[in-house]
Amino acid sequence: MASAADGLGSLGSEQTHLALPVGDSGSWVSTMNSLGLVPMSMAGQPLVSDPICIPGFDPSMGILTPINGMMPGISLVPPPPMPPELPVVKEIIHCESCTLFPQNPNLPPPSTRDRPPGCKTVFVGGLPENASEEIVREVFDQCGDIIAIRKSKKNFCHVRFSEEFMVDKALYLSGYRMRIGSSTDKRDSGRMHVDFAQARDDLYEWECRQRLLAREERHRRKVQQDRLRPPSPPPIMHYSEHEAGLLAERLKDDGKFAEATAVLLTWIDRGEVNRRTANHFYSMVQSANGHVRRLMGEKAQHEDELELAKEHFKSAMLALLRQFEQITAVFNASAKQKAWDHFSKAQRRNIDMWRKQCEELRNAHSEEVMGIRSEEEMEMSDSDSDESARKRMRPDDDTVVHALREQNDSLRWQLDAYRNEVELLRQEQSRGRPEENHMQEQPLHLLQERMCSMQQQLQSLQEEVRRKEEELERAREESRSLEGELLALREKGLNGYTALLGADGERRGESGVRGALQTEKEALLLGIVSTFLHVHPFGANIEYLWSYIQRLDAQVSAGELERLMVRLPRMFRQELSGVGATLEKRWKFCGFEGLQSV
Repeated sequence: MASAADGLGSLGSEQTHLALPVGDSGSWVSTMNSLGLVPMSMAGQPLVSDPICIPGFDPSMGILTPINGMMPGISLVPPPPMPPELPVVKEIIHCESCTLFPQNPNLPPPSTRDRPPGCKTVFVGGLPENASEEIVREVFDQCGDIIAIRKSKKNFCHVRFSEEFMVDKALYLSGYRMRIGSSTDKRDSGRMHVDFAQARDDLYEWECRQRLLAREERHRRKVQQDRLRPPSPPPIMHYSEHEAGLLAERLKDDGKFAEATAVLLTWIDRGEVNRRTANHFYSMVQSANGHVRRLMGEKAQHEDELELAKEHFKSAMLALLRQFEQITAVFNASAKQKAWDHFSKAQRRNIDMWRKQCEELRNAHSEEVMGIRSEEEMEMSDSDSDESARKRMRPDDDTVVHALREQNDSLRWQLDAYRNEVELLRQEQSRGRPEENHMQEQPLHLLQERMCSMQQQLQSLQEEVRRKEEELERAREESRSLEGELLALREKGLNGYTALLGADGERRGESGVRGALQTEKEALLLGIVSTFLHVHPFGANIEYLWSYIQRLDAQVSAGELERLMVRLPRMFRQELSGVGATLEKRWKFCGFEGLQSV
């Protein structure tokens, strides 16, 4: 601490100087020569200036520090970085009654104890025996306003200042030798030692200040928490017939439905429902239930928007892939012999670099597109796995086999194109350009890898087509055996009845085999489904049909609806539309065709 205070003293030349008179200049020069010091200027320098001493003040003792562990809201703040120590050259300080001589700069700086919190009092020891309180006040008045001086009978005293930073100025005087007047008597000279002093008044003021700062910090935090706390919800009004009527109107409004349901829920929890108000609450609950259809419609709309967005994204990705293929074709055409020879070396280097970058981007993009297709196929397979386990293969699977064959052909064509491209690259390598052979090895390796992957995919598709054809053949054999059994049953029925009754029995028997309507609910569903599919000539999938039926009866499941349509093959027929990943099963109404065939 003393060395830091000494270092700050060299910057005091920027401030105003303290002009102190000197009584006898000759005695002062002789004294300096006897001490082995070079005489300085007669004008004394200030001890330490305020702007320099205040930053040198130890900040860790004047900032918030905990008084005890039970006081919340007080935390330690890291002190700012201290300025580097500067070389110090202390000067002689002249006062009216005494003169202060600095210590030998070769000696170590005076030691000090740890600074107490809120210290404003210093201990001054080593005073001359004849030093009075007035002389001490005259010396330390240059450090700041002095509140009190408590001098002992021995050669020490305590000096209390008004501010903490003044203690640092007083520490600057530690090590100075005081000489009263021009006397060389031992009773009139002594080496001062200035150190921090522990005073109850300083500690009490510091604790009061810390408590004040803690209160301010708690108040600031509370204001911040109150500002960030969400506003309280509005109070719920009490139940009355007038308020119930207003609430019933708000329940019918889509924009005010959320607030109205909160009020209705609060009233029901409060126990407002009784025999007199049961009808009002029933009507409000019925109004809340009316929003179910709206929510299902919004859900279906969002699902349609999601599917449309997926389709747009897929088409955009395919368009980008086609453009990448076109750019790659341009680079491949430029690399042919008849065009390549006309480019300079720099141009060839740039074209080859651009081609590599384009091929890398195209490969990454094609992998992304293939990933999207595989995800769609996985979704399709997950949705169709349950149906395939519950149903036998029907003759409509011809479209699936046809779509797989088309995809197989397209993959075979792509494989042939890659093979031709590999052959072209090999021919170009055999022709020449040894300096570019190493540049062609990487695309050749990539093409070979893509050919291997395409071959594997082609083999898997061929196996799938073969498996589908076998399943289709088994289904056809099974259908032929079932038709033979049905004809045998018809012949047995015709032997027991007349021709007219036999015809009626045949129709009834066929409807019984296919499945007759058992309840009135099935008849209603049959009429609604027939009307819905009649206005959709291109058919509709089971999810779309089920979402429409859900608006009328929420208890009907998609499996029950599909079983009813399977039992009536002359009225409803299932077809597959789309190719590849866009395959979709749609139900169509064929009742008019079945009526004509009977």
